[in-house]
Amino acid sequence: MNIRGNIFGATAIFLFAAGFPAADQLLLTWGIITLITLRNLLALIVMILLVFLLEKSVVFRELPWLKGFWIGGIGFGFGSLLLLIAQAMTDATTAALAAAAMPLFAVGLEVALDGRRLSGRFVLAVALVLSGGALAAGVIPGKSSIGAGLALGLFASGIFAWGSRKTVKSFPTLSPLVRTTITTSGMFGFMAVLCLAAILLEHSWSVIGSLDVSNLKLLFIYALLGLAFSQIFWIKAVEDVGIGIASFHLNAAPFYVMIIVFALGSDWNWMQALGAAILTVGTLLAQLPEKRSDHEKIR
Repeated sequence: MNIRGNIFGATAIFLFAAGFPAADQLLLTWGIITLITLRNLLALIVMILLVFLLEKSVVFRELPWLKGFWIGGIGFGFGSLLLLIAQAMTDATTAALAAAAMPLFAVGLEVALDGRRLSGRFVLAVALVLSGGALAAGVIPGKSSIGAGLALGLFASGIFAWGSRKTVKSFPTLSPLVRTTITTSGMFGFMAVLCLAAILLEHSWSVIGSLDVSNLKLLFIYALLGLAFSQIFWIKAVEDVGIGIASFHLNAAPFYVMIIVFALGSDWNWMQALGAAILTVGTLLAQLPEKRSDHEKIR
Protein backbone atom coordinates (compact mmCIF):
# COMPACT_ATOMS: atom_id res chain seq x y z
CA MET A 1 0.00 0.00 0.00
CA ASN A 2 1.28 3.44 -0.96
CA ILE A 3 0.80 5.32 2.33
CA ARG A 4 2.17 8.59 0.98
CA GLY A 5 -0.18 8.56 -2.01
CA ASN A 6 -3.18 7.94 0.24
CA ILE A 7 -2.14 10.78 2.54
CA PHE A 8 -1.98 13.08 -0.49
CA GLY A 9 -5.44 11.88 -1.56
CA ALA A 10 -7.00 12.37 1.87
CA THR A 11 -5.37 15.80 2.24
CA ALA A 12 -6.58 16.88 -1.20
CA ILE A 13 -10.19 15.97 -0.47
CA PHE A 14 -10.15 17.47 3.03
CA LEU A 15 -8.95 20.79 1.58
CA PHE A 16 -11.51 20.46 -1.22
CA ALA A 17 -14.24 19.89 1.38
CA ALA A 18 -13.13 22.99 3.32
CA GLY A 19 -14.25 25.08 0.37
CA PHE A 20 -17.92 24.08 0.63
CA PRO A 21 -18.79 25.91 3.90
CA ALA A 22 -16.93 28.97 2.59
CA ALA A 23 -18.82 28.79 -0.72
CA ASP A 24 -22.18 28.65 1.09
CA GLN A 25 -21.44 32.01 2.67
CA LEU A 26 -20.01 33.58 -0.48
CA LEU A 27 -23.04 32.55 -2.55
CA LEU A 28 -25.19 34.79 -0.37
CA THR A 29 -23.80 37.77 -2.28
CA TRP A 30 -22.10 36.25 -5.36
CA GLY A 31 -23.46 34.63 -8.49
CA ILE A 32 -22.42 31.03 -9.14
CA ILE A 33 -20.49 31.61 -12.36
CA THR A 34 -18.73 34.79 -11.23
CA LEU A 35 -17.70 33.12 -7.96
CA ILE A 36 -16.31 30.02 -9.68
CA THR A 37 -14.47 32.15 -12.25
CA LEU A 38 -12.91 34.32 -9.54
CA ARG A 39 -11.93 31.21 -7.58
CA ASN A 40 -10.22 29.72 -10.63
CA LEU A 41 -8.41 33.00 -11.37
CA LEU A 42 -7.09 33.39 -7.81
CA ALA A 43 -5.98 29.75 -7.73
CA LEU A 44 -4.19 30.13 -11.06
CA ILE A 45 -2.35 33.28 -9.91
CA VAL A 46 -1.18 31.56 -6.73
CA MET A 47 -0.03 28.47 -8.65
CA ILE A 48 1.95 30.58 -11.11
CA LEU A 49 3.62 32.40 -8.21
CA LEU A 50 4.45 29.06 -6.55
CA VAL A 51 5.99 27.75 -9.77
CA PHE A 52 8.02 30.94 -10.09
CA LEU A 53 9.28 30.68 -6.49
CA LEU A 54 9.72 26.91 -6.13
CA GLU A 55 10.45 25.62 -9.65
CA LYS A 56 13.48 27.70 -10.61
CA SER A 57 14.34 25.48 -13.57
CA VAL A 58 10.93 25.87 -15.23
CA VAL A 59 10.80 28.05 -18.33
CA PHE A 60 7.21 29.29 -18.59
CA ARG A 61 7.18 29.86 -22.34
CA GLU A 62 8.32 26.28 -22.95
CA LEU A 63 5.54 24.64 -20.93
CA PRO A 64 2.79 22.79 -22.87
CA TRP A 65 0.19 25.45 -22.11
CA LEU A 66 -2.08 24.65 -25.05
CA LYS A 67 -2.38 20.96 -24.24
CA GLY A 68 -2.81 21.68 -20.54
CA PHE A 69 -5.42 24.32 -21.37
CA TRP A 70 -7.70 21.96 -23.27
CA ILE A 71 -7.28 19.11 -20.76
CA GLY A 72 -8.14 21.45 -17.87
CA GLY A 73 -10.92 23.16 -19.80
CA ILE A 74 -12.66 19.92 -20.70
CA GLY A 75 -11.77 17.69 -17.77
CA PHE A 76 -12.18 20.17 -14.92
CA GLY A 77 -13.93 23.26 -16.31
CA PHE A 78 -16.56 21.53 -18.45
CA GLY A 79 -16.90 18.66 -15.96
CA SER A 80 -17.59 21.03 -13.06
CA LEU A 81 -20.15 22.95 -15.11
CA LEU A 82 -22.02 19.78 -16.08
CA LEU A 83 -22.23 18.69 -12.44
CA LEU A 84 -23.58 22.13 -11.53
CA ILE A 85 -26.23 21.89 -14.28
CA ALA A 86 -27.11 18.38 -13.11
CA GLN A 87 -27.68 19.69 -9.60
CA ALA A 88 -29.87 22.51 -10.96
CA MET A 89 -31.93 19.94 -12.91
CA THR A 90 -32.36 17.65 -9.91
CA ASP A 91 -31.13 18.25 -6.37
CA ALA A 92 -27.98 18.20 -4.25
CA THR A 93 -28.54 14.57 -3.24
CA THR A 94 -28.69 13.37 -6.85
CA ALA A 95 -25.56 15.37 -7.71
CA ALA A 96 -23.80 13.78 -4.72
CA LEU A 97 -24.87 10.34 -5.93
CA ALA A 98 -23.38 11.07 -9.35
CA ALA A 99 -20.10 12.25 -7.77
CA ALA A 100 -20.02 9.13 -5.57
CA ALA A 101 -20.03 7.01 -8.73
CA MET A 102 -16.69 8.42 -9.91
CA PRO A 103 -14.71 5.30 -8.84
CA LEU A 104 -16.63 3.29 -11.44
CA PHE A 105 -15.41 5.55 -14.23
CA ALA A 106 -11.91 5.80 -12.78
CA VAL A 107 -11.51 2.03 -12.50
CA GLY A 108 -13.08 1.61 -15.93
CA LEU A 109 -10.43 3.91 -17.41
CA GLU A 110 -7.67 1.87 -15.77
CA VAL A 111 -9.13 -1.38 -17.11
CA ALA A 112 -9.64 -0.01 -20.63
CA LEU A 113 -6.48 2.07 -21.00
CA ASP A 114 -3.95 0.73 -18.48
CA GLY A 115 -4.67 -2.99 -18.68
CA ARG A 116 -5.74 -3.29 -15.05
CA ARG A 117 -7.13 -6.69 -14.04
CA LEU A 118 -9.99 -6.76 -11.56
CA SER A 119 -9.99 -9.32 -8.74
CA GLY A 120 -13.08 -10.28 -6.79
CA ARG A 121 -11.68 -8.50 -3.77
CA PHE A 122 -11.18 -5.28 -5.71
CA VAL A 123 -14.75 -5.41 -7.03
CA LEU A 124 -15.95 -5.83 -3.43
CA ALA A 125 -13.80 -2.86 -2.41
CA VAL A 126 -15.39 -0.70 -5.13
CA ALA A 127 -18.85 -1.74 -3.93
CA LEU A 128 -17.95 -0.76 -0.35
CA VAL A 129 -16.58 2.59 -1.49
CA LEU A 130 -19.69 3.36 -3.54
CA SER A 131 -22.11 2.38 -0.77
CA GLY A 132 -20.05 4.19 1.88
CA GLY A 133 -19.76 7.25 -0.32
CA ALA A 134 -23.53 7.28 -0.88
CA LEU A 135 -24.15 7.15 2.88
CA ALA A 136 -21.56 9.86 3.53
CA ALA A 137 -23.26 12.03 0.91
CA GLY A 138 -26.65 11.51 2.54
CA VAL A 139 -28.05 9.54 -0.40
CA ILE A 140 -31.09 7.45 0.56
CA PRO A 141 -32.25 4.76 -1.90
CA GLY A 142 -35.51 5.74 -3.55
CA LYS A 143 -35.13 9.43 -2.61
CA SER A 144 -32.98 10.60 -5.52
CA SER A 145 -34.27 11.82 -8.86
CA ILE A 146 -33.52 9.48 -11.73
CA GLY A 147 -33.41 10.78 -15.24
CA ALA A 148 -31.54 13.20 -17.47
CA GLY A 149 -30.12 15.12 -14.51
CA LEU A 150 -28.53 12.05 -12.96
CA ALA A 151 -27.24 10.92 -16.36
CA LEU A 152 -25.63 14.33 -16.86
CA GLY A 153 -24.07 14.14 -13.41
CA LEU A 154 -22.64 10.70 -14.13
CA PHE A 155 -21.21 12.02 -17.40
CA ALA A 156 -19.61 14.90 -15.44
CA SER A 157 -17.96 12.42 -13.04
CA GLY A 158 -16.60 10.46 -15.98
CA ILE A 159 -15.13 13.61 -17.54
CA PHE A 160 -13.48 14.62 -14.26
CA ALA A 161 -11.94 11.13 -13.94
CA TRP A 162 -10.66 11.41 -17.51
CA GLY A 163 -9.17 14.85 -16.86
CA SER A 164 -7.36 13.68 -13.71
CA ARG A 165 -5.83 10.67 -15.44
CA LYS A 166 -5.00 12.65 -18.59
CA THR A 167 -3.18 15.30 -16.55
CA VAL A 168 -0.83 12.71 -15.06
CA LYS A 169 -0.33 10.66 -18.23
CA SER A 170 0.21 13.60 -20.58
CA PHE A 171 2.94 15.37 -18.58
CA PRO A 172 5.10 12.64 -16.99
CA THR A 173 8.19 14.85 -16.70
CA LEU A 174 6.44 17.79 -15.02
CA SER A 175 5.97 18.19 -11.26
CA PRO A 176 2.44 18.00 -9.79
CA LEU A 177 2.56 21.76 -9.21
CA VAL A 178 3.38 22.56 -12.84
CA ARG A 179 0.85 20.02 -14.17
CA THR A 180 -1.86 21.53 -12.02
CA THR A 181 -0.95 25.06 -13.04
CA ILE A 182 -1.26 24.51 -16.78
CA THR A 183 -4.55 22.58 -16.46
CA THR A 184 -5.98 25.20 -14.08
CA SER A 185 -5.38 27.73 -16.85
CA GLY A 186 -7.91 25.74 -18.85
CA MET A 187 -10.36 25.69 -15.95
CA PHE A 188 -10.16 29.45 -15.70
CA GLY A 189 -10.33 30.05 -19.45
CA PHE A 190 -13.42 27.90 -19.87
CA MET A 191 -15.28 29.57 -17.00
CA ALA A 192 -14.12 33.06 -18.04
CA VAL A 193 -15.88 32.69 -21.40
CA LEU A 194 -19.08 31.56 -19.69
CA CYS A 195 -18.80 34.34 -17.13
CA LEU A 196 -18.47 36.97 -19.83
CA ALA A 197 -21.52 35.56 -21.62
CA ALA A 198 -23.53 35.51 -18.38
CA ILE A 199 -22.60 39.14 -17.65
CA LEU A 200 -23.59 40.24 -21.15
CA LEU A 201 -26.91 38.41 -20.81
CA GLU A 202 -27.36 39.82 -17.28
CA HIS A 203 -28.02 36.35 -15.90
CA SER A 204 -28.55 35.99 -12.15
CA TRP A 205 -25.45 33.77 -11.92
CA SER A 206 -23.29 36.73 -13.01
CA VAL A 207 -23.85 38.84 -9.87
CA ILE A 208 -20.59 40.28 -8.54
CA GLY A 209 -20.62 40.31 -4.76
CA SER A 210 -18.74 42.30 -2.17
CA LEU A 211 -15.04 42.00 -1.44
CA ASP A 212 -14.98 43.05 2.19
CA VAL A 213 -12.57 41.58 4.73
CA SER A 214 -14.94 38.76 5.66
CA ASN A 215 -15.43 37.68 2.05
CA LEU A 216 -11.72 37.93 1.32
CA LYS A 217 -11.06 35.44 4.12
CA LEU A 218 -13.69 33.11 2.70
CA LEU A 219 -12.19 33.48 -0.78
CA PHE A 220 -8.81 32.49 0.64
CA ILE A 221 -10.31 29.24 1.90
CA TYR A 222 -12.46 28.60 -1.19
CA ALA A 223 -9.88 29.45 -3.85
CA LEU A 224 -6.51 28.66 -2.29
CA LEU A 225 -7.25 25.75 0.03
CA GLY A 226 -10.32 24.36 -1.74
CA LEU A 227 -8.84 24.51 -5.24
CA ALA A 228 -5.17 25.51 -5.59
CA PHE A 229 -3.55 23.37 -2.90
CA SER A 230 -6.26 20.71 -3.07
CA GLN A 231 -5.70 20.22 -6.80
CA ILE A 232 -1.93 19.96 -6.39
CA PHE A 233 -2.29 17.22 -3.76
CA TRP A 234 -4.97 15.52 -5.89
CA ILE A 235 -2.77 15.25 -8.98
CA LYS A 236 0.08 13.95 -6.81
CA ALA A 237 -2.25 11.30 -5.36
CA VAL A 238 -3.33 10.23 -8.87
CA GLU A 239 0.34 9.96 -9.82
CA ASP A 240 1.19 7.83 -6.78
CA VAL A 241 -1.80 5.48 -6.46
CA GLY A 242 -3.64 5.80 -9.79
CA ILE A 243 -6.95 7.45 -10.63
CA GLY A 244 -8.94 4.42 -9.40
CA ILE A 245 -7.71 4.45 -5.79
CA ALA A 246 -7.42 8.26 -5.68
CA SER A 247 -11.08 8.57 -6.68
CA PHE A 248 -12.07 6.50 -3.63
CA HIS A 249 -10.98 9.40 -1.41
CA LEU A 250 -13.37 11.76 -3.21
CA ASN A 251 -16.32 9.99 -1.62
CA ALA A 252 -15.16 11.10 1.84
CA ALA A 253 -15.74 14.78 0.98
CA PRO A 254 -19.25 14.95 2.57
CA PHE A 255 -17.84 13.43 5.78
CA TYR A 256 -15.03 15.98 5.87
CA VAL A 257 -17.55 18.76 5.35
CA MET A 258 -19.53 17.40 8.30
CA ILE A 259 -16.40 17.42 10.48
CA ILE A 260 -15.72 21.03 9.56
CA VAL A 261 -19.27 22.27 10.18
CA PHE A 262 -19.39 20.18 13.39
CA ALA A 263 -16.29 22.05 14.56
CA LEU A 264 -18.19 25.26 13.79
CA GLY A 265 -21.13 24.22 15.96
CA SER A 266 -23.39 21.94 13.89
CA ASP A 267 -24.70 18.52 14.90
CA TRP A 268 -22.82 15.24 14.40
CA ASN A 269 -24.25 12.91 11.74
CA TRP A 270 -23.70 9.23 12.57
CA MET A 271 -24.95 8.06 9.16
CA GLN A 272 -22.21 10.04 7.41
CA ALA A 273 -19.67 8.74 9.93
CA LEU A 274 -20.76 5.15 9.16
CA GLY A 275 -20.47 5.85 5.43
CA ALA A 276 -16.95 7.20 5.90
CA ALA A 277 -15.97 4.09 7.88
CA ILE A 278 -17.33 1.79 5.15
CA LEU A 279 -15.53 3.59 2.33
CA THR A 280 -12.30 3.61 4.39
CA VAL A 281 -12.53 -0.18 4.69
CA GLY A 282 -13.11 -0.39 0.94
CA THR A 283 -10.14 1.87 0.19
CA LEU A 284 -7.83 -0.23 2.38
CA LEU A 285 -9.18 -3.50 0.98
CA ALA A 286 -8.51 -2.38 -2.59
CA GLN A 287 -4.83 -1.78 -1.84
CA LEU A 288 -3.93 -5.00 -0.04
CA PRO A 289 -1.31 -6.96 -2.00
CA GLU A 290 -2.71 -9.67 -4.26
CA LYS A 291 -1.94 -13.27 -3.36
CA ARG A 292 0.07 -14.98 -6.06
CA SER A 293 -0.90 -18.40 -7.30
CA ASP A 294 1.46 -21.41 -6.86
CA HIS A 295 2.23 -21.26 -10.57
CA GLU A 296 3.25 -17.59 -10.32
CA LYS A 297 5.41 -18.33 -7.27
CA ILE A 298 7.30 -21.04 -9.17
CA ARG A 299 7.86 -18.71 -12.08
